[in-house]
Amino acid sequence: MKLSPSELILNADQSIYHLNLLPQDIAPTVITVGDPDRVADVSKHFDTIELQKGKREFHTHTGTLNGQRLSVISTGIGTDNIDIVLNELDALVNIDFNNRTVKDQKTSLNIVRIGTSGAIQPDIPIDSFLISEYAIGFDGLLHFYDSVDVQVPEITEAFVEHTEWPKRKSTPYAVTYDESLASQLKSNRIRLGVTVTNIGFYGPQGRSLRLVPDDLKLKDRLQSFQYNDLRITNLEMETSGIYGLSKLLGHRAVSMNCILANRATGEFSKKPGESVDELIRYTLDRLCP
Repeated sequence: MKLSPSELILNADQSIYHLNLLPQDIAPTVITVGDPDRVADVSKHFDTIELQKGKREFHTHTGTLNGQRLSVISTGIGTDNIDIVLNELDALVNIDFNNRTVKDQKTSLNIVRIGTSGAIQPDIPIDSFLISEYAIGFDGLLHFYDSVDVQVPEITEAFVEHTEWPKRKSTPYAVTYDESLASQLKSNRIRLGVTVTNIGFYGPQGRSLRLVPDDLKLKDRLQSFQYNDLRITNLEMETSGIYGLSKLLGHRAVSMNCILANRATGEFSKKPGESVDELIRYTLDRLCP
């Protein structure tokens, strides 16, 4: 079936609408970062940079490291942006822009988020690294897709019951990482965790400046949740969308978290830039040994 111009939106140069990229512009492995300024923090470690493009908050560098081709792209903050980035990255490799049809032969991308995060357990150190084995999304994004088969309903049900989740809010959903890609990135210095993806930074994460959150006990409920041997370890704002859409589209995804804050102890990193750069270098070394 041919995709209409209102569904597959292309720019005048035939690049995909928001990302401003052509199919040849991206590599098989894509690193996502939230901050556009962090794109250069990743690509400065490349051996070569062949492409630099940007539009709005979506900046992309593609190059090589140790003979492997890599792309790094900024997503901005939140799963609403992830919906754009993941769908358009998939379109670049799995839709023929010339005839506007889905390709018969699908391509699977490796998608690795490198981002910052806040721990909610007191025993998780500042400046440590964590892979999200599971993500619990508060954003509702996956509910707009036929996504039941990629969710982990038993975790969702246990979480909703434990937190007494109100029906007026979007129902949470649980998803997991890609084990094969994670095996490349694991080591004895990386802990595994369950990450909550929030739809905001202040009220949705239980922070209060001048506005009072509606659930003052949310942080405590998150901290005390357990399912078998799993507990919630950290909070951020993109992982559940990356995992859910990647599974639906047939891509492999892992979220790498640099713990800059600990909400249980009130600490914040004294060297955030150094810690994030260390996680970047660690991830690149694992992806391109």
